[in-house]
Amino acid sequence: MRVATFNVMHGRSLDDGRVDVQRFERVVAGLDVDVLGLQEVDRGQARSGGVDLAGVAARALGRGGVPAVFRFVPAVVGTPGGVFRAAVDERDGVGEPLYGVALVSRWPVREWWVRRLPAAPVRSPVFVPGPGGGLVWLRDEPRVVLAAVVEGPWGVVTVATTHLSFVPGWNVRQLRSAVGALRGLPGPRVLLGDLNVPAGLVAPVSGWRVLARCATYPSSSPRVQLDHVLVDPRGGGALVAGGVVAPRVSVSDHRPLVVELARSS
Repeated sequence: MRVATFNVMHGRSLDDGRVDVQRFERVVAGLDVDVLGLQEVDRGQARSGGVDLAGVAARALGRGGVPAVFRFVPAVVGTPGGVFRAAVDERDGVGEPLYGVALVSRWPVREWWVRRLPAAPVRSPVFVPGPGGGLVWLRDEPRVVLAAVVEGPWGVVTVATTHLSFVPGWNVRQLRSAVGALRGLPGPRVLLGDLNVPAGLVAPVSGWRVLARCATYPSSSPRVQLDHVLVDPRGGGALVAGGVVAPRVSVSDHRPLVVELARSS
């Protein structure tokens, strides 16, 4: 079972600063994964041409002309870095610009699950890539954990995705909350996400096992790992990484992290 986590930076390329939907679709198709966790996903945003990026990803991973199963959950209504408010649920903000996370699965999904995490109460400095970027003070956004109970090749497996806060300490608190809540879902349990937590802290903080050690950020010359694939040892100890790659692609300031999951003998 091949999985990946990818912070797509709303589909924008650092090469030309543009969002090209066909380019985004080609990048996702090239990952050729069974389950994909996406972060920084736009729906109806002017900056990304008003498209549903999660739907584009589902089309890219589809087979025989049939899109993969997917779900998009907005974290905010509005545009991060501009005017926005916390999304209450998936019906909130219909027809307005939305931004959040998504899961795409080639395998049938038995159940979906959502947990919302509040934003940090303080602003924090964040490096914004590209022209006009640099170090800026940003208001934090609320976050979402989205999980799917997938009918995979070995039976049921829970796969979740999230994008945690850039505020140090607050992201640690969110990670603990997320993994604690996910333990109520069927095992094995896998978490895919941009956790904004350095690799060395993820396992001690979460109590989950790190399946991939590979720098993913910044995409041009990765020096740190912010994107992770974790497995819960209490409900997924039999899962191991059969292969790991973080390919350079033409979209985003993060590299996707792709892991081939296997069952240990």
